[in-house]
Amino acid sequence: MTTMPATRTPPASAGTRNDLRIDGARLWHTLMRLAGIGATPRGGVCRLALTDLDRQGRDFFVAEARAAGCTIRVDAIGNIFARRAGRDHTLPPVMTGSHIDTQPTGGKFDGNYGVLAGIEVVRTLNDAGIMTDAPIEVAVWTNEEGSRFVPVMMGSGAFIGEFALADLLAQRDRDGVCVGDALQAIGYAGPEPIGGRPLGAYFEAHIEQGPVLEANDTTIGVVTGALGQRWYDVVLTGMEAHAGPTPMSLRKDALLAAAELVGIVNRIALDHPPHGRSTVGCLNVHPDSRNVIPGKVSMTVDLRAAENTVLSAMDAALHAATGALAARSGIAIDVRQVVYFPPQHFDDRLVAAVRGGARRLGLSEMDVISGAGHDAVYLARVAPAAMIFVPCKDGISHNEIEDARPEHLEAGCNVLLHAMLDAATRR
Repeated sequence: MTTMPATRTPPASAGTRNDLRIDGARLWHTLMRLAGIGATPRGGVCRLALTDLDRQGRDFFVAEARAAGCTIRVDAIGNIFARRAGRDHTLPPVMTGSHIDTQPTGGKFDGNYGVLAGIEVVRTLNDAGIMTDAPIEVAVWTNEEGSRFVPVMMGSGAFIGEFALADLLAQRDRDGVCVGDALQAIGYAGPEPIGGRPLGAYFEAHIEQGPVLEANDTTIGVVTGALGQRWYDVVLTGMEAHAGPTPMSLRKDALLAAAELVGIVNRIALDHPPHGRSTVGCLNVHPDSRNVIPGKVSMTVDLRAAENTVLSAMDAALHAATGALAARSGIAIDVRQVVYFPPQHFDDRLVAAVRGGARRLGLSEMDVISGAGHDAVYLARVAPAAMIFVPCKDGISHNEIEDARPEHLEAGCNVLLHAMLDAATRR
């Protein structure tokens, strides 16, 4: 478990803007206070979207934002926007943010860091007496994780018009509770319309959720974009039969074909380096009996790539391989695509600002691409956007042992501070 820093970074002084730094100990303390809401015995956090614990987390954010002088708006899907006024209220805001809902066995930093780094940026500007030209906003997006309700990245998707509000409000969890009722129950069914307003820029600070930065002993990941994703539900249908009397040559074993398909899926990614990814994450066997030849297997396939041409080639390879496997094995194979996110490239100017900020602050940096989905991926469709990654221990995330070093979190927040300050200042 990482401990709180022993020393406290002094508040920003009234020196030059290049000297401006956030208060790392204050950021850490705020993160640990939020982590206490839904804390688990193993040191993680369970704060599922639109539960009472989520309400407590939201109330905490709103209180911190108001204490920092922000006004609060909540839209109809529960997205929260904390606004620090600028000199010119007609300018579109420069926004940062992320989410505070977690996985059932989540960690302290995924999403939470991006939200509270935004609050720390506001506090630092207050300490230094700096008024930006454009307003600054910090967003908390509803149901990013998708653990309780689908779709994932619900709030940011609604903000950009990807989802219809009525459809989202009707979505139900495993207990039959719908999003609309859950929002009402926690008091965050807001009056504001969803989206439909310009943004000057969107930044999101985040732990990497992977091992690349740590492996390269690098503090700042300059995120150039996010991998595109295609998800599939695959059903292989053969014939159940008694495991004893049925000769090997006369079997229609769906699991045997599925096992071969797992290897094929893995090979598809290896054939499309450097950013090809492929995963079989779920596999269900029917009838799941010791002495019955499996007659049906349901499985998932997840393909990812940095370029749409590559992702399309991987999709074609999957369909060609399953067609050939079906013909060869006599097993019927149905492949149904259920999710498609095109690859998303972030704004060149903002990416350069992140890179330049890291160098100006004397921080090690490298270009990386995000393999996971983030709210910034949706925001990039309607506004210039960029992300800042910092390392997490052993690349572990979506896990109670998720951890990050205070000095890395502080460094990433300093890069965020300067990137937002530059973007919110007239040239």
